[in-house]
Amino acid sequence: MKNHIVKDLMVPISEYATVPEEATLFEAVLALEKAQEQYQQNTYSHRAVLIMDKNKKVIGKISQMDFLRALEPQDENLEQIREVVQFGFSRKAVALMQESYLKDSAPVLDVHAITARRKATEFMQRLTDGEYVDENSSLDMALHQLTAGSNLSLLVTRGKDIVGVLRLSDVFAAVYHSMKETELRKADGATG
Repeated sequence: MKNHIVKDLMVPISEYATVPEEATLFEAVLALEKAQEQYQQNTYSHRAVLIMDKNKKVIGKISQMDFLRALEPQDENLEQIREVVQFGFSRKAVALMQESYLKDSAPVLDVHAITARRKATEFMQRLTDGEYVDENSSLDMALHQLTAGSNLSLLVTRGKDIVGVLRLSDVFAAVYHSMKETELRKADGATG
């Protein structure tokens, strides 16, 4: 994997789902859907939308999980229920508490009309230092960076510019295929 570099696997920013910072959450969802349709031939679809400022610089991203979280009630009591997991409660117990608390809430599908018109920037994740990787970094380095931060993707840089996205799914596929080739060669050598 040391022979491979990040730019060999990255998705160029021009092929990634992006929206301007003025976009609504609904417009961001449409951009993600369009990108997924264009990548239909690829096994691994886009799972996030990048938010661009007026100067075409990436200022944040919205993942599929962020879209779903945007539909949940923003409630202090619900947040406290989520936090009880740190006191040893199982995820199932927390889910049951949430279900009980939310049973009188409006259904998610009724809430989406209001949420869809809100600005995408309200729900975006701000970028952190650990989410960037240089386009000429080795795939080994990127793999370590992905796993250390539990990231699903990294923003690929050329100098100060973001030029692409390195997705965990693409790194996984490259590592898997490399492993498979090596093991098949070993097996052929042992039988030959």
